[in-house]
Amino acid sequence: MIHKFTLYGTNMVVDVNSGAVHIFDEVAFEVLDYYKKCDSTEIVDKLCAKYEKAQILEAIQELEELESRGELFYEDAYRDYLNLWDRKPVVKALCLHVSHDCNLRCKYCFAATGNFGGERTNMDPEIGKRAIDFLIQQSGNRRNLEIDFFGGEPLLNFEAVKEVVAYALSKEKEHNKKFKFTLTTNALLLNEEHKKYINEHIQNIVLSIDGRAETNDRMRFRLDGSGTYESIIPKIKDLADSRNQDNYYVRGTFTRENLDFASDVLHLADQGFEQISVEPVVAAKGTGYDIREEDLPVLFKEYEKLAYEYVDRRKSGQFFNFFHFMIDLSQGPCVAKRLGGCGSGHEYLAITPEGDIYPCHQFVGMDEFKMGNVNEATLDDRIQNKFKDTNIYTKPECVKCWAKFYCSGGCAANSYQFHNDINIPYSIGCELEKKRVECALWIKTQE
Repeated sequence: MIHKFTLYGTNMVVDVNSGAVHIFDEVAFEVLDYYKKCDSTEIVDKLCAKYEKAQILEAIQELEELESRGELFYEDAYRDYLNLWDRKPVVKALCLHVSHDCNLRCKYCFAATGNFGGERTNMDPEIGKRAIDFLIQQSGNRRNLEIDFFGGEPLLNFEAVKEVVAYALSKEKEHNKKFKFTLTTNALLLNEEHKKYINEHIQNIVLSIDGRAETNDRMRFRLDGSGTYESIIPKIKDLADSRNQDNYYVRGTFTRENLDFASDVLHLADQGFEQISVEPVVAAKGTGYDIREEDLPVLFKEYEKLAYEYVDRRKSGQFFNFFHFMIDLSQGPCVAKRLGGCGSGHEYLAITPEGDIYPCHQFVGMDEFKMGNVNEATLDDRIQNKFKDTNIYTKPECVKCWAKFYCSGGCAANSYQFHNDINIPYSIGCELEKKRVECALWIKTQE
């Protein structure tokens, strides 16, 4: 399987199964359309009015050489790999919902403004400690483990965060484990005490902001309806600088109300942020701000515009990373990641303030996906195996898709939200991902 596209005058060909990416001249790019369908004489006849015969034959020879080296029309070896892939699930990361409350009322919040459809409550530190014990128990021989502090707003229960971190660190030597911590915050409560502790103990931090003031405040506001941009921008700039512009992301969401989201990304870059992630909202049809199929051409142009500006700025020394344009062609994800994705439901689990276990933070509150409770150290392996056994080959749409090894089948929660089936991808998300990958590949050609 191959995928060919042109962006900003660069003709690119992706060989899906080998992972090879090529830049083609005009002749070879056009010959490729007939290469597997016609013999050399037929291809010359079809294209001789446009190109010299020698050019066409040279292009055919180049394609034959690429194919012989396994860099074009390579057979799919991954499907056979699955037959050998009978692995026991190993949990390596937990998303700890230390607070099911929030000091904001963001319009697009998938967590029902922080309480996930239940009571507004905070996690008792003892529940967090039991979650650490549960992770150690479920992680087998894996040494490196991850804890994501999430909400709601984790800073509403920061003392619990500190207790859980201390407890986890106290268990490292005994169990030969190494913990790494991430915290996601809207930064409204962020102060010097928080900053000092975070910089000493939290390896990664996600800072929520949607971009320009008008964009951010349209969606992200306090209980009284007032916006948050002016309050949080100096705090998150200070925190990012204090981490030497590394080991953090400013993370935003764009909706149908700001389809010109590239301007929000560039605004954040102009504020001095070097690590930026702005992602499309996943909202139910009829909310008014949900991304629709008719919006895709506009969004494609925005990604292209952003890619061009991204390259231009980097060449002039104005560096920033955009999460969806970061791609590694030399090594990339391991086979397990390419086939199975993020690991939700079997490698990565979410824990509520009550200790209930779910496949990930986006499944929290869905009774049919409750997997157990850390107080009993129980885990429903039926649900766990369902997620483990889901991969790009259990999703018919993914099997046909050229980008499957880049996105690994997409988000299970989004699939379930729109189709009640984790094996049916969210199509709008798929189209946006394919455009992002094209832009990321083009960026590589400019580096």
